Amino acid sequence: MQTAKSLFFIAPRKVEVRETPLPPLNADEVLVETICSAVSAGTEMLVYRGQFPQSTDAHDRVSSELKYPLAYGYACVGKIRDIGKLADRELAGRLVFAFHPHASYFIAHSSSLIPIPLPLSPENACFLPNMETAVNLVQDGAPILGERVLVLGQGVVGLLTASLLSEFPLEKLFTVDNFDLRRKASGKMNNVVSLNISEAQGTPFAYAQDKFDLTFELTGSPSALNDAIEHTAFSGRIVIGSWYGQKRAEIDLGSAFHRSRIKLIASQVSTISPELSGRWDKSRRFDAAWKALERIQPEKWITHRFSIEEAEKAYQLLDENPQETIQVVFTYL
Repeated sequence: MQTAKSLFFIAPRKVEVRETPLPPLNADEVLVETICSAVSAGTEMLVYRGQFPQSTDAHDRVSSELKYPLAYGYACVGKIRDIGKLADRELAGRLVFAFHPHASYFIAHSSSLIPIPLPLSPENACFLPNMETAVNLVQDGAPILGERVLVLGQGVVGLLTASLLSEFPLEKLFTVDNFDLRRKASGKMNNVVSLNISEAQGTPFAYAQDKFDLTFELTGSPSALNDAIEHTAFSGRIVIGSWYGQKRAEIDLGSAFHRSRIKLIASQVSTISPELSGRWDKSRRFDAAWKALERIQPEKWITHRFSIEEAEKAYQLLDENPQETIQVVFTYL
């Protein structure tokens, strides 16, 4: 019987790799051998730390019931190794992406798999969910020629969002992060000024008399929303892309905010903005994400590669020393 090495979160700060049996293929299913899978340092750390809500919105990508033990993850890239009798024979050997938990092998319906365009590498393709998120964030923010834009947080989603924004004819694009490694990666982009928090509160950051027209809050820290409000101009927009889970913080919606006419925009990738849904669907957004991955080549931000058997080390690193990481990837071959 075919088996797979599958990752499970079994309690706060405890993970386990289990050998799990795979059922026989149904006629319309395929067997995928995983090459690599990307770890989401935002969402997965909430699961690892036990900070996730006990249920999620029904439109979310993940299960509406989150409880331990939990197989989790959503960025697998692999090759199709076997196909059912009714599946398309041309799929054999194809490189595909799947929103699937971390596992060395898995069975899926062919319609749930996304073919990876050539010549994109497997490690670049691992960034698809985060790139789709970045595309969604930029579409929700709708930057305008000549605007001043600020991105708070330069984790993977923040870096991808800043990369897309750097392609726009903005007056200025600033990014902010606590960690040197991430700021250095951000500062290498064209037309980007990357600062730490202390610099952000000083003169270099306050060059713009009207603050920022558009701000993205991508830190994962709810208290950062106060920073976003403070630095956003009258009638500006704040796009909130962080998922805070069970984390809470006091938000100052009094004083200046009350008269500011600032718009707070909740942005989550599982839906498309109603303003765009007449012309955009998930397929078109995926096309935009693939093309962006080809341009940006984000595999340069992979700082650590672990075998799936070393999963415990990977999550300990992200939990205890996040300043040393950007993207962590599991390898299987």
